[in-house]
Amino acid sequence: MTPVAMFLLYGGTFDPIHNGHLAIARCARDALGVCVRLMPAADPPHRSPPGADAIQRARMLEIAVAGEPGLAVDRRELERDGRSWTADTLRALRAEIGPEQPVALLVGADSFLGLTGWKEWRSLFGLTHFVIAERPGSPLDGPLATELAEEVETRWVSTPEALGATPCGRIWRMRQPSTDISASGIRRSMARGGDWQSRVPPAVAAYIERHGLYGLASVRQGS
Repeated sequence: MTPVAMFLLYGGTFDPIHNGHLAIARCARDALGVCVRLMPAADPPHRSPPGADAIQRARMLEIAVAGEPGLAVDRRELERDGRSWTADTLRALRAEIGPEQPVALLVGADSFLGLTGWKEWRSLFGLTHFVIAERPGSPLDGPLATELAEEVETRWVSTPEALGATPCGRIWRMRQPSTDISASGIRRSMARGGDWQSRVPPAVAAYIERHGLYGLASVRQGS
């Protein structure tokens, strides 16, 4: 496959980063031949962080991707004041790199189905492509909401290479490895005293335990 010259962002709360997140990022990296920039969301202004604040979540991301070719952490949403709306993030990125370079946003199928609830969601197609990570039996195989279906009807492409032909506005469905891991499930396992360590990178598990995150007792052994 010919690598696609593209700026690829994978945004999320990553609370905490887990093996499923990494599987998606590696799949996108290998399919597109580009660096995947994992971008943690800032702390929500309307509530306290559930278990780890933004700096801790970013640090766990950095630990998880350390030494991993083609994966990096992008802190741009943590460095800006105020709410981190995706449209604003992408406009700021365009101001840096210009209007011509292809940009893509990596999202899950469920997130994409909720796109009409995002701020200025229609404007996003003038700023970025979408790479949708989905598993067999994806909800995208069913009917889409009318408003979303009308907007995306002509935007689908069948190959990742097609994303490199234009700066934005196209959608590619990426079949990902089947995983049954979620951050909320990991947090529930922590609360119950169950096995959660096997679902995150070992160095991330050690960081969580060392700092007593998610209600775990701290076992501090340095920073």
